[in-house]
Amino acid sequence: MKPFGYPENRLALLWREALIIALAAVGGGLFSLLGMPAAWLSGSMLLSAVVSLIRPLPSLRRPWFDSTMVLSGTILGSAATPEALAAAARYPASLVVLLVGVAAIMLATGAYLRHVARWPWIDALLAAAPGALSTVLAVAQAKGANIGRISVVQLFRLLVLVALLPSAMQMSGAAAGVPLPVHLPVGAGTMLGVTMAGLGLGLVFDRIGLAAPLMFGATFASAILHGSGMVEGSLPQPIQIAVQVLLGSTMGGRIAQIPRSELKGLFPLAIGGFAVSIGVAFLFAWPAAWLANVSYASGMAAFAPGGLEAMAMLAFAMGLDTLYVGAHHLVRFVVIGLAMPLVLARIKGEPQR
Repeated sequence: MKPFGYPENRLALLWREALIIALAAVGGGLFSLLGMPAAWLSGSMLLSAVVSLIRPLPSLRRPWFDSTMVLSGTILGSAATPEALAAAARYPASLVVLLVGVAAIMLATGAYLRHVARWPWIDALLAAAPGALSTVLAVAQAKGANIGRISVVQLFRLLVLVALLPSAMQMSGAAAGVPLPVHLPVGAGTMLGVTMAGLGLGLVFDRIGLAAPLMFGATFASAILHGSGMVEGSLPQPIQIAVQVLLGSTMGGRIAQIPRSELKGLFPLAIGGFAVSIGVAFLFAWPAAWLANVSYASGMAAFAPGGLEAMAMLAFAMGLDTLYVGAHHLVRFVVIGLAMPLVLARIKGEPQR
């Protein structure tokens, strides 16, 4: 038997990855045919998650994820037109509401997990943190917290948000009047230039130790080029769809990493934690959207306690104010990353239950 790395083994690996991506694309395609909002992202994620629950799927290799992050950032940065940047002057008051809202989400959800589930405060607050999953899990490992149950609550919240939030907005009328996104595609040369600029800045961010460097680098590079008027338009529609399918597949496949015994036992708590988090988040989203003069749908996406890349791409796919949503999730990501270790350092460890 030949060792891993021979051509036939690489070919078999590529074949498995192609099947995983094709499966996610089927989910996105079905949602698109049904006329669901944000169909390619939510459909691909939901079908990947369902299949992973039945039979765990292998994760896509790192190059797939890195490419998705660079392209996602490039797409998100294209929303930073000169007109959108001028409108960003309305955001500071909304960002202040966001900071209060993040604290309220963590306290309310943490209190629920502390007093209903009898979790230690460290586990409860880490599970309650709205977004920044990679940072949360890194802190959890450093503090000796229960990573398994923290992951269940965090991933459940993210999966439900991406799968159901677009339809909930549509049925409730929150997204009424929001126009479908119309993006003029850039040429091949421009697309390559913007993407390479994002990759280069992302590698610089990675070198200096920033979190999610490739996505942030690509977003900032694309935003600078679009905001200055040097570039107009976004990546072609087929590439946007492919990015959403890859992102959906990555998020849906994460559930395969959770032991089934833990998933089954923690499912009711995850539902309760999600209900508390989303209720508090949407309560703060209304005054923030009013202060920033954006739609309540944009406010819901900006305050939804999900991951930065997922919620920003969700806003893009639904035609919401992507710059507003992305700015709020970026600020929350940074605040959680800076504040979480300081807050937890003051909490005494408790025995795990």
